Amino acid sequence: MIEYVTVSDVDALLPPDWAGDGDPEQAVYMANAYLNTLHFRSWDEQPEAVTRAGAELAREAANERLYADSEGVVKREKVKADTVEVDTEFAEGSVARSGAMQFVDALLSPWLVKRQGWALLRRL
Repeated sequence: MIEYVTVSDVDALLPPDWAGDGDPEQAVYMANAYLNTLHFRSWDEQPEAVTRAGAELAREAANERLYADSEGVVKREKVKADTVEVDTEFAEGSVARSGAMQFVDALLSPWLVKRQGWALLRRL
């Protein structure tokens, strides 16, 4: 696994209590695991934005929000006031995104390889 961010990187970029009650080593490991699922453009030296995104991911992981359960986007909601009845339907494949994860997306966006919807296959 490629190590995009280290505990010392996160310590330098975030406030001293960034991990709260979480394990800093585990949080950084989870952040690196997340970053390893992405396809980056090539670079000679890792961009500061990628390191910063890794630090933000580590903070989310330390606070148990990086790989947390998610409800997703509400497709339909029905509420009945008398005898209280709630019926919620979520859009298929939807995932709720925190503000911190939207910030990470913004930091990483210029460095990600944009995938096309199709691929040309060639026989050998």
